[in-house]
Amino acid sequence: MKIFKDIITGDEMFSDTYKMKLIDDVIYEVYGKLITRTQGDIQIEGFNPSAEDGDEGTDSATETGVDVVLNNRLQECFAFHDKKSFTLYLKDYMKKLIGKLEVSAPDQVDVFKTNMNKQMKEILGRFKELQFFTGESMDCDGMVAMCEYRDIDGQSVPVLMFFKHGLEEEKL
Repeated sequence: MKIFKDIITGDEMFSDTYKMKLIDDVIYEVYGKLITRTQGDIQIEGFNPSAEDGDEGTDSATETGVDVVLNNRLQECFAFHDKKSFTLYLKDYMKKLIGKLEVSAPDQVDVFKTNMNKQMKEILGRFKELQFFTGESMDCDGMVAMCEYRDIDGQSVPVLMFFKHGLEEEKL
C-alpha cells in the first residue's frame, strides 16, 4: 500500500486503496464514497476487524462524510470565498512546487507548468461546485485538495483532486 503525503506539511492526504486516475500527469483524481460510520471506526477496503473489537456497550456518535476525507482526517477549508482568493493561493503554492521541482526533478518543471495551467483553467471554471480540504494539520501553506461531486453511472460520486507534484509516496 502507498500513502500519499503533502511534501510541504507531511500530512497524509490519501492512499492507493481508493480508485484513482492520473490526469495530464499533474492531477490525481481520487474517487470516494459517502459513508456513515461510528466515530473512531476506520474502515479501509480489504480490512477485516478482528472478533475482539466487539461492541463494549458505550455510547458512540456517528459521522457521515466522504471516506477519503474521514479516513485521512482531512479538514474542510473555508478560506476561499471567491475564485480570486483561491487563484492567489494557487499562484503562491505553484511557486513553492516549482522551486522544489527545480531541485528534485528539473525535467518535470515544464510538464508541470504546461499541464497545470490547462487543468486549473478547467477546474476554476467549476469553482462554485468545489469544496476544499487541507491535511490534518490545517496548514494552508501546504496542499489544498479540491472535491466535487460528479454523476458517474447515475450516482453522485465525490471526486477529490490532488496535485501530483505536491505529493510524496510512502510505501508501507
